[in-house]
Amino acid sequence: MAKEPPLYLQLVDQLELKIRQSMSANEKLLSERELIDVYQVSRITVRQALKELETRGLIYKKQGKGTFVSAIREPATDLAAAYSFTEHMKSLGKQPKTQMLAFEETQITSSLAKLFDMEVGTPVYELERLRLADNVPLMFERSFIPMAEFPQLSKSQLEKQPLYDVFAESYGQTIKLAEEEFYASIALDYEAELLHIQKGDPVLHMIRKTYNDKNILIEYTFSIARADHFRYRITHYPTSR
Repeated sequence: MAKEPPLYLQLVDQLELKIRQSMSANEKLLSERELIDVYQVSRITVRQALKELETRGLIYKKQGKGTFVSAIREPATDLAAAYSFTEHMKSLGKQPKTQMLAFEETQITSSLAKLFDMEVGTPVYELERLRLADNVPLMFERSFIPMAEFPQLSKSQLEKQPLYDVFAESYGQTIKLAEEEFYASIALDYEAELLHIQKGDPVLHMIRKTYNDKNILIEYTFSIARADHFRYRITHYPTSR
């Protein structure tokens, strides 16, 4: 006869099913006391279950506010093999280079405040970078990074190391997930000049949102890439019928 799983794992299964089937991202979970009453278990069982759900990336905690359903529903993964401009260019036998065009401390605007789950006016870093390969400009990026997660981040750090290396080595930040969407567009005056192309030439617009292992958005980047140097390949697998 199979051994029954620990009580806290049974509670994890029940809560995970509820989260996946009937709860929305950022919806507040029942409090510890409410979970104890509803599921008739001990406080230690509830706490063990919540810890496991957090490890699985299903929930996150806000100090003094409670526990909430995560927008990220998959286990933490190592993004070392994920897309990196620097590594990708090296794999193609090209010499990558990054030019820091701007770096400043500013305040988050209303358009980004909701995305970062911050109050309007919260301090953030805003940086602009030009990415080159063999001295040919390929991509322009504008990024926003919360200052609270990266105190005393400096322009010189980012000129010496790739952004994600700084995140990991200087701040101990573990990247859990990066979401990227892209769409076709045409170059306007400013980006055309930076990318050494003609106004109206085709470009790819890309939006990248990077989360740490606490499900906190730590980077929002808007990129414009030369369409004649970038292409995306997507593999689709048939679903069962």
